[in-house]
Amino acid sequence: MTINKTINGNQAVYAVSGRLETLTSPELEEALKADLDGITDLTLDFTQLDYISSAGLRVILCAQKKLSAAGGSLKILNPNEIVSEIFDVTGFSDILNIENT
Repeated sequence: MTINKTINGNQAVYAVSGRLETLTSPELEEALKADLDGITDLTLDFTQLDYISSAGLRVILCAQKKLSAAGGSLKILNPNEIVSEIFDVTGFSDILNIENT
C-alpha cells in the first residue's frame, strides 16, 4: 500500500493505492492519527485502491467518527467496483460520503 498525502490548511487528501487490509491498515491509521488534529475536511482518494478488508473499514470508521465529533467531514473518492461492493455489502455506502468523478 502507498499513501500520498496533501495537506492544505484544514483540508487533507490521502491518495491510497494497493491493498488496505490487516497488514497495511495500521500504516494508514498512524498517518491519520498524526495528521487529523486541525483537519476538518478529509478526502480519501481510492482511485488506485485495489481492495479493502474489515481492518481498513475500521480505520475509515474511526476517522469518520473523529472528524464528525470535531464538526468535520470525510469523503471517499472514486472507489473501484470491488471496493464499492464491499462498501455496499457492509452498509458503509449508507454512512459515508462516496463520490465518483
